[in-house]
Amino acid sequence: MARISLDLAHSYKPNPQQDSDYALLPLKMEFEDGGAYALLGPSGCGKTTMLNIMSGLLVPSHGKVLFDGRDVTRASPQERNIAQVFQFPVIYDTMTVAENLAFPLKNRKLPEAQIKERVGAIAEMLEMSHQLNHRAAGLSADQKQKISLGRGLVRSDVAAVLFDEPLTVIDPHLKWQLRRKLKQIHHELKLTLIYVTHDQVEALTFADQVVVMTRGRAVQVGSADALFERPQHTFVGHFIGSPGMNFLPAQVQGGSLDVAGHRLQAPRALPEGSLKVGVRPEYLALAEAQQSGALPCTVAQVQDIGTYLMLTAKAGEHTLKARFTPETRLPSAGDTVWLQVLGEHTCFYQNEELLA
Repeated sequence: MARISLDLAHSYKPNPQQDSDYALLPLKMEFEDGGAYALLGPSGCGKTTMLNIMSGLLVPSHGKVLFDGRDVTRASPQERNIAQVFQFPVIYDTMTVAENLAFPLKNRKLPEAQIKERVGAIAEMLEMSHQLNHRAAGLSADQKQKISLGRGLVRSDVAAVLFDEPLTVIDPHLKWQLRRKLKQIHHELKLTLIYVTHDQVEALTFADQVVVMTRGRAVQVGSADALFERPQHTFVGHFIGSPGMNFLPAQVQGGSLDVAGHRLQAPRALPEGSLKVGVRPEYLALAEAQQSGALPCTVAQVQDIGTYLMLTAKAGEHTLKARFTPETRLPSAGDTVWLQVLGEHTCFYQNEELLA
């Protein structure tokens, strides 16, 4: 296993002049030995570019990559000793499941007994022990991808295992099981695992630390709890959560907040001028009329989602979404409701960054 350090930027253009020319804007990042990480963000945000730079499939246009302090910027994937699992299965259909899993070990000329033991252990982890003698050609797409996962995990000496959206072809019913299995394998084998996905549920259930990316920039690295409770950037607030964080533009003047045409007492010292008030739908509460920190809103819609009620309301021209328990008595569309906007979970943003 290895500690991976990045100090780099990357552009696919020969002479980048502006931020939009970069696939990865300048960043400094470290992935600890034995950690489980996810690179999370929408398509085109740079997460696969970062993964390919770590694996050695791509040389960064600026900067360097270190494995345990050793410069490997121009080293091949073989020289870095990494395993990579891709979006679609990469296996040999003519081989059995056992032969596919053993292939990386046979290439390294490990003793037969050691290969058999390791293949057996990985097959058991992936619940494929009963299929070891089956030809890969006859298996379903999700079973083939399980073999790909196993081939990535079978080598115990790898510096890191890198996953590029490996559950895309997996049946949705099996995705949850495989994420749990990967988490279990990580705890058992203590491998450095880095997992690329655009699915926040995948990232938050798999990784101990999530790197949230947008437009070539890593905007926050943190635990699931930190990303939810204290998004460091408005993008993280939007992207994490279902639905994402509510944002209201505000003006600070003389200790007061002007929000949606209403003046509220600022809960703490805030810089004068424009900012955004951010509050999760889970933390918007019903309030009494004229209650401190509350806004009057017009109910647009109440949806019964099953496990919770979703209230959509308008504060002036701004839309707010709030989640309530199924037994909550909510007003009907067109009614006025007061929502508690300011509280201990409210975040404040200036220039899209969280105020300390």
